[in-house]
Amino acid sequence: MLDRLCSKPACQREAVATLTYDYADSMAVVGPLAPRKSPHGFDLCADHADRLSAPQGWQVVRPRTGA
Repeated sequence: MLDRLCSKPACQREAVATLTYDYADSMAVVGPLAPRKSPHGFDLCADHADRLSAPQGWQVVRPRTGA
């Protein structure tokens, strides 16, 4: 089974996070890699997950996981 790759064009790095949008609350949520690929999420490598920014008026939420 192949590892999931980053959704960014031309990026061939392994995905480590999943980006989802909450349009009603103007939020972009970058969390751990989802167990399965979803049509409503975007898999991101570590670099793209760390550098993600949101449009003005939106917030980026990065939930903490683990201890």
